[in-house]
Amino acid sequence: MKNHTKIPYPFTAIVGQEKMKKTLILNAINPKIGGVLIRGEKGTAKSTAVRALASLLPEMEVVEGCVFGCNPNNKNEMCEDCLLKLQLGELITAVRKMRVVDLPVSTTEDRAVGTLDIEHAIKKGEKRFEPGVLAAAHRGILYVDEVNLLDDHIVDVLLDSAAMGVNTVEREGVSYCHPASFILVGTMNPEEGELRPQLLDRFGLCVDIEGIHEAPARVDIIKRRQGYESDPERFASEWQESEIKLCDRIVNAKDLHPHVQILDDMLELIAQICIDMHVDGHRADITMMKTATTIAAYHDRSVVTKEDVKEAAELVLSHRMRRKPFEEQTDYQDKLDESLSKQKEKQQEKEPEQEQEHEKQPEHSEHKEQPRQKEQNELNSGSEDNKQGVPDASSETTFETGETYQVKHLSPGHDKMDRKGSGRRTKTRTDSRSGRYVKSTIPNEKTSDIAFDATFRAAAPHQLNREKDGMAIAIRQPDIREKVREKKIGNTILFVVDASGSMGAHQRMSAAKGAILSLLIDAYQKRDRVGLIAFKGNSAELILPPTSSVELARKYLQNLPTGGKTPLPHGLMKGYEVIQSELRRDPDTYPFFILISDGRANVCLHGKSALEETLGIASQIKAEGIHSTVIDTEVGAVRFGFARQISDALGARHLKLEDLRSDSIVDAVRSSVGM
Repeated sequence: MKNHTKIPYPFTAIVGQEKMKKTLILNAINPKIGGVLIRGEKGTAKSTAVRALASLLPEMEVVEGCVFGCNPNNKNEMCEDCLLKLQLGELITAVRKMRVVDLPVSTTEDRAVGTLDIEHAIKKGEKRFEPGVLAAAHRGILYVDEVNLLDDHIVDVLLDSAAMGVNTVEREGVSYCHPASFILVGTMNPEEGELRPQLLDRFGLCVDIEGIHEAPARVDIIKRRQGYESDPERFASEWQESEIKLCDRIVNAKDLHPHVQILDDMLELIAQICIDMHVDGHRADITMMKTATTIAAYHDRSVVTKEDVKEAAELVLSHRMRRKPFEEQTDYQDKLDESLSKQKEKQQEKEPEQEQEHEKQPEHSEHKEQPRQKEQNELNSGSEDNKQGVPDASSETTFETGETYQVKHLSPGHDKMDRKGSGRRTKTRTDSRSGRYVKSTIPNEKTSDIAFDATFRAAAPHQLNREKDGMAIAIRQPDIREKVREKKIGNTILFVVDASGSMGAHQRMSAAKGAILSLLIDAYQKRDRVGLIAFKGNSAELILPPTSSVELARKYLQNLPTGGKTPLPHGLMKGYEVIQSELRRDPDTYPFFILISDGRANVCLHGKSALEETLGIASQIKAEGIHSTVIDTEVGAVRFGFARQISDALGARHLKLEDLRSDSIVDAVRSSVGM
């Protein structure tokens, strides 16, 4: 039986996705560009293209037996072992294909960067390094699917190594460095959460892709995939000629690239584009220069042109546009065109013989601006209509979002459970090395995170009776102590919102939306996950399952209609079920339940009194130890106090809406989580 797994799908056989393929090729020509982030839908040939590119490229020379695959022709990129072999004249070379190394979302920092056996170091005085994923990826491609779901500190380590070409592992003053030069390819679905802007900026290029919508092209995809799966060898041979041509073109571009020139006027254009696009820092300028020269080399040109700069800008700037939380993404293509037009005008001012053409340029720009302004006015008008909302036949109304504000610093209480994850809200114990060392403990198994101070203290009383074998201090297994660390993680905040008709009175829904949006801004900054449940009519609906994309939560919140009865038991039960589902999926989840309602339940769940059912479910949530807050929206001279009863049953903090403005809700969250 033939083994088809060793024959990758040909790169040139991939239908469409030209931008994605171009960014991968540019990084293959010049790895110093800094990798590529591919954002978009699943099933769009992302991993297929990465593996096909590695197979397409020619074999490379490596040091035989080296775990890093060092380059035998460049001693500046060699590890310590290869340098020693070179000095002794024992360096043996071999050839192999470029590797594609996958980094799982669940990876730990030690698995990614490698580990130092600290226990061996303090016992024997010798360094012992266990290579990680970065070691395997040297001179290859590191492929990170769903990079936005990785812990931030691991992404930071990857990007640091990709930029520096070196991976440094340091533990308790013992350090080890090895070469780690690779092409970093990250993929993500923005709906599952965004990367922090600081991390986005570290990716050299970014491309947004989506599935192909033309029927003939989709038919080609089906036919080609069918041909590949039925006979991979024959299919690969059919595309061999085009593969060889592209490979030769990449090799020629690599040879030409060091000789490509970029003139001062092109550098001025790059700088002006970055200024006009309001890009932070200078990394974009440098990356655009590298990309433009690489594009020129790919097209077999020795001088960078304006078209090269424009194409580079489209790949370099899309993920670097300065944007506040929840601010709509502007069309950077329009801004780029304006910047290029402005630069063209400046160039024409320097050329008197083109004065007549220069005089026409402002008129063109003015005409261009008018339709854009008209389009923007239409968008603003449509947005305003959506905000105001129009009641439909069922008397539902969509209220506009109330005033938002800057949330004060939140300081949650310490979480006593050991949890994994990342964020900036709640302190918790962790086994991650990114946590802060707070105390030591006796390890249950072998550990590499040794607490040196505690270990030495434990060994000190026994030094007179131990053989030291030339060591300054004799360490035995019972002396070893492990570090206990703590770090901050994000919460899973579930908003359970009363969207019944009573919330429309006195603009209570508008105020509630303003408060929730303020919390969403804070959740964005603290790296929380958020979910949204609305109850009205005769049921409760999970509008948005818990997600890292607070941007999605904002959109659903703004379009949330109000009207109908108040099925409060349904809302609490739905919230309880969602939290239980999240805890089963990930026991490290730290849930937080926020109920916004007047408590006037009038739709039962199981035939009992609606209030009785509500209090029973609330007691069940309390018994599970789920933190919660109740925001009482009841107003008027006569109050029934149902929300207070529900709050007591939940063991939650109770807050009246009229006590303070919408910031009362945020204060309630702060207090109820133990802040």
